[in-house]
Amino acid sequence: MKIIGIGNALTDIIVPIKDYEIIDSLNIPHGGMVMIDKNQFLEINKHIANINKSMVAGGSAANTIYGLSKLGVETSFIGKVGMDTIGDNYEQDMLKAGIKPDLIRTDTPSGCAIVLITPDGERTFASYLGAAQELMPENISEENFMGHDILHIEGYLLFNYDIVLKAMQTAKNLGMKVSLDLAAHNFVEENRPIIKDLIKNYVDVCFANEEESKAVTGLQPREALDCISEDCDFTVVKLGSKGSLIKHNGTVYEVGTPHVECVDSTGAGDLYASGLLYGIAKGYNAETCGKIGAIIGSVVIQNYGARISDDNWDTIRQKIDEIV
Repeated sequence: MKIIGIGNALTDIIVPIKDYEIIDSLNIPHGGMVMIDKNQFLEINKHIANINKSMVAGGSAANTIYGLSKLGVETSFIGKVGMDTIGDNYEQDMLKAGIKPDLIRTDTPSGCAIVLITPDGERTFASYLGAAQELMPENISEENFMGHDILHIEGYLLFNYDIVLKAMQTAKNLGMKVSLDLAAHNFVEENRPIIKDLIKNYVDVCFANEEESKAVTGLQPREALDCISEDCDFTVVKLGSKGSLIKHNGTVYEVGTPHVECVDSTGAGDLYASGLLYGIAKGYNAETCGKIGAIIGSVVIQNYGARISDDNWDTIRQKIDEIV
C-alpha cells in the first residue's frame, strides 16, 4: 500500500525556552499556532538569537509521512519550497528518509516554523509559510496520486481551502481513502464550518486531539468521538498522556500510552498518525493500530523535534512485532 501526504513544507526551528516570557510578549497562545509574516519572523528571530536551536525538515503531514516511510511504507510528499539552501536541505532530508519528494520550487524563500518549547514540554508554533503557501490547486493532478491508496492531509493546509478540496476530490475520484489530521485548536475554531463539511463529504480517517475535537464539535472527548464518527469511518481523539479514543465500525476502543518523560511534544500527534495509518495499511484491527501509534508517539516526545534515531526505530519495530 502506498501513502501520499500533502502539506506545508516547513523547516522546523526547534527552540527550547526557559520561561513563557517570549510567548507572552509575542501574544502567541500557549500550545497553539499563529501565522506570521516575514517581518514578524525576523522579529522573533531577534528574541531567540542567543538560544541554542536545531533545524529539521518538518510540517505536520511531512512528519507523518516520514514516520510511515521509516516503518517501510512506500510514501510520497507534495509541497512547495524555495530555490534556496533550506529548500535543498528539505528535499535531501526526505530522500534520506526514503520518501519520494514531489516538491514544486519557487523564488519565494522556503517556509519555516519556529517551535517554542516551554518547560512543560508543550510546543507553541509561529509559522512563516513562505513558499509553502504558494502551493496551488493547479499543482495537484491525478498523476500525482496515481498508484497511491491513502492521501494524508494536515489541517494547517486549510488556510488554502481550494487546494485541500482539489486534493480530496482528486483522491476520491481515484478511489483512495482520505486521512485528515486537524490543526491547532484555535485554528479549528476559526474554520469550523469548512472542517465539518470536509469531514462529512470526503474524510475516511480523522485525527483530533482533545481541544481540537471540542473546537469542531463543542463536546467533550467521548461525545466528540461519536459526533465526528457519524461522518467518517475511522475516528481518533488523542488525549495526550491519557492515551487515545478510537471509533471504528461502531466500536469504541480506549488505548493507553506508555508513561515516559515528555521533553518535547513536537510531532507526537504526527507520529501517532504514522503508526495508526501504518496499522490501517497492514489491515490490523483498530485497537492494534492505536497501540502502534501510541508506541511511536511515546518515543518521539523523549527528545527535541519530530525525528527519531535509527536505534529507536529498531526498538519501535521490535515492539510492533510483539503487538501484532
